[in-house]
Amino acid sequence: MDRQMTARAGLAAAGGVAGLSLYLISELAAAQVLAGRPLLAVAGFAGSFFAALLAMSGPIALRRAALGAGGIALAVMALLVVASLGFVRAEDVLDSAHVVLGAVILTLVPVPFWIAAQGPGWRDYGVLFAQSWGIVVRMVAAFAFTGLVWAVIFLSDALLQVVGLDLIDRVINLGPMPWLITGGVLGLALAVVQEMADYVSPYLLLRLLRLLLPVVAVVVAVFLVALPLRGISGLFGSFSFALTILAMAGAVATLITTAVDQDDSQAAQGAGVVRLAQAMALMLPVLAGLGAWAVWLRVADHGWTPSRVFAAEVAALALGYGLLYALAVLRGAGWRARVRDANVTMALALLALAALAMTPVLSAERLSVGSLMARLEDGRLAPEQLEVALLDRWGRPGAEARALLEARAAEPGQEALARVLAQAGQAREGADPADLLADLAAVMPLQPPGAAATRDLYLATLDSYRLGELLDSCKRQMPGGGAGCVMVVADLAPDLPGEEAVVIEYTSGGFVQFMGFRNDAATGASLREVLPAGGVLPQYEAAAALIRAWQLAPPAVMPAPIRQLNLPEGGGLIIAP
Repeated sequence: MDRQMTARAGLAAAGGVAGLSLYLISELAAAQVLAGRPLLAVAGFAGSFFAALLAMSGPIALRRAALGAGGIALAVMALLVVASLGFVRAEDVLDSAHVVLGAVILTLVPVPFWIAAQGPGWRDYGVLFAQSWGIVVRMVAAFAFTGLVWAVIFLSDALLQVVGLDLIDRVINLGPMPWLITGGVLGLALAVVQEMADYVSPYLLLRLLRLLLPVVAVVVAVFLVALPLRGISGLFGSFSFALTILAMAGAVATLITTAVDQDDSQAAQGAGVVRLAQAMALMLPVLAGLGAWAVWLRVADHGWTPSRVFAAEVAALALGYGLLYALAVLRGAGWRARVRDANVTMALALLALAALAMTPVLSAERLSVGSLMARLEDGRLAPEQLEVALLDRWGRPGAEARALLEARAAEPGQEALARVLAQAGQAREGADPADLLADLAAVMPLQPPGAAATRDLYLATLDSYRLGELLDSCKRQMPGGGAGCVMVVADLAPDLPGEEAVVIEYTSGGFVQFMGFRNDAATGASLREVLPAGGVLPQYEAAAALIRAWQLAPPAVMPAPIRQLNLPEGGGLIIAP
């Protein structure tokens, strides 16, 4: 077998073993042979090991790749176990976005460093740059091919079933087969993509990204000039503004990186593009500073939550990139080399931050609970505003804080706290739906107020858990005031008897959910998706303002500007707005 076929067989086998391993772990978990922290450790090691192995196999030999992947997986496994100690149940750690994202970062970011360490050295920027972008391109191409293979399998099965043959269906329904096929095809595709590295390379993508540099530079410059004229007082308390500006800072840093490339011979050479990259490097710390300020104001007003801890970490990284990039340009000649050094430094900082986020040092749950308790202690948070359900989602620190509050609620003068805890103590899953409906009807703003019968008809379609979640939202006070929900009843489907309803609820993370209800003879009262007639559904501050406005008065109802193409058998065709 020649060298090429050996490489293909090796990677296909590695992918197949990966798929089989994940299948066996899932079976052991389903049979309760593995559970809790042992399951988390085994699954974490396997997932991290095979992800790193497949990502770096090809550029280096499979044996060296396995050695590096083993070291990465051991570190990820250990940190996952440490992170799980902060939760009552080990599996609850997977509900923490910080931990999951930290594990992904710690699995993938070290891969280019290990590849470079097998050659010119782990800090060699040319290898780091080329391999980082190469991994992205290889993975995208390999996953696309794997999806295409599955499409061919399903089409082949459908074709053979026309003549009464179901062999393919029976094969793919065998327990491990889908895992083996997916892993094996993915490994084979990665091997072929690596063989075609001269053709399937990241350079096309990098050159295309450079085309965006002038556009983004102009947009950012216009934004920074116009922002003081627009007025910034209302924006800096906005969480969505912070996320938007930090996302733009990330885009700016990426475009600067594509402009400086892996060395000066590959970097953008045009004087205009070079000046724009330098200008963006000087604007980056301003963008990052604005984003960090917006996050800080939000935290000062409302305290820490896991989402705000994440935003603060992103802001810290953006500030690091911004300051290092700006200093690189201000120091004059050789600025491209200094930007490349900054990228290596910030990659190491990202790894350190991801690792710390999986320990008690930067535990988002611990920081959030500490902030909530401090605000409750000094009176910035009234007992009536306490969302006890948050403590249930914030791991062991949340459970300990709840136990402390329950003990405090028994003391004289803590009647308000006792009432809040008593209400939260109702088990949502086992609660009487009639009681939940009554509680919800008492607090849910309704427009028009006389539509109680329609409200009750539609709310009765929800299960106890969903009713409890909606009740929590309605009791929640939005930033700026107002209950965190509203129901609007109106005749939105003239061809159906009765009226329809739309519910908007403000969740604990500030995200807004929309629910629609309709009633027809075929399905009865049912939950329906709400779609925008144009644009997108409002979110964050815009959605909160909409909820407040609809609580005061019902919105106007008007016909939708849409027509249908009639079908001979009835009904019609429409183009979705």
